[in-house]
Amino acid sequence: MTAAVAVGVLVATAVHLLLQRGQLRVILGFVLLGHAVNVLLLSAGGLRRRTPAFDGVGEEVVDPLPQAFALTAIVISFGITLYLLGLLRADGPAGDDGEPAGEDESADDRSAGEPAGDGDGR
Repeated sequence: MTAAVAVGVLVATAVHLLLQRGQLRVILGFVLLGHAVNVLLLSAGGLRRRTPAFDGVGEEVVDPLPQAFALTAIVISFGITLYLLGLLRADGPAGDDGEPAGEDESADDRSAGEPAGDGDGR
């Protein structure tokens, strides 16, 4: 029951962040969605009473297949997170209007008019 609540909260928060405007919030939404999938996979494995192959004692043993799936999901979500952060860094900082912060209209005016220099035509 606790795992189901945790998955629900993580998915709800991830969807909320994915619907936000900022790129970093979208990336954090993907990270939280990856965590929700990991918790879901690990809770799906559950504990079962079986005799392990190496010992005859009937202890609670965890199925290794969901753990392998969760490990694979962790690696994939880590790779996707790094890719999205690389895209964010390559895009650069954006202003309020979505334009890159370093560009202004005065540079366009200079390139259309006279060449940049001392002002005496050199």
